[in-house]
Amino acid sequence: MKHSGDHALAKRPVIGLIDEYPSGFVDPMHHHERSQLLYASSGVMSVVAETMCFVVPPQRAVWLPAGDRHELSCRGPVSLRTLYIDPCHDTGMPGCSVIEVSDFLKALILEVVTFDHDYDLAGREGRIVSVLLDEIRRMPNAPYHVPMPNDPRLLRVCNAILASPADQRDIDGWAALANMGRRTFTRAFKRETGMGLAIWRQQVRLMEALSMLASGLPITTVALDVGYESPSAFTAMFHRTFGVPPSLYAVR
Repeated sequence: MKHSGDHALAKRPVIGLIDEYPSGFVDPMHHHERSQLLYASSGVMSVVAETMCFVVPPQRAVWLPAGDRHELSCRGPVSLRTLYIDPCHDTGMPGCSVIEVSDFLKALILEVVTFDHDYDLAGREGRIVSVLLDEIRRMPNAPYHVPMPNDPRLLRVCNAILASPADQRDIDGWAALANMGRRTFTRAFKRETGMGLAIWRQQVRLMEALSMLASGLPITTVALDVGYESPSAFTAMFHRTFGVPPSLYAVR
């Protein structure tokens, strides 16, 4: 099934679009014939793909290869800049991931989304698009994702944690939700996600915290709302994971 955003007939390697989405907007699970770069110049997005779940703070972008099914939701108002990229031109691009966006790449994205869809490949626009593709390839991945399992029983647990990261159920409670024994559950979860449930949930909590901080909530409120016992414990874990304090993401 094609999505309305597809531009399969465009004879250009990259087509850009500008969208403004309200708080609470959800674009249900779908896919595109072109690869996508989703860049929020402001606001926070959540993207759930078949193998990964992402929270995307401002000044980061999601790379989605052609054909990858995904759902997008907006925690608050989002100014989205989307690039649809012909798969013939995405060799060397990352897999489904969040990437850093340098100031230079940001400028390129904001320029390309203003181009007519029949821009001159041999002129200025074509040269800018060529540089844009090179810049996307060289951007490092950013750690704002968690892997999603395939087993529907484990997926039920993961979706419950995504919906309520502060849920304090222990391993036995989550195993019961999955209708699995404790040992079977822990082994299956690590096999399918590459990490234990505690680490997975910690990553989800930090991703949720990124979203809340970017929405303007104070650090103390964020720490308690995502399940930490104190702001100091939250700050220490945040810094250990992302290498910067949460105040760096707080809206001033």
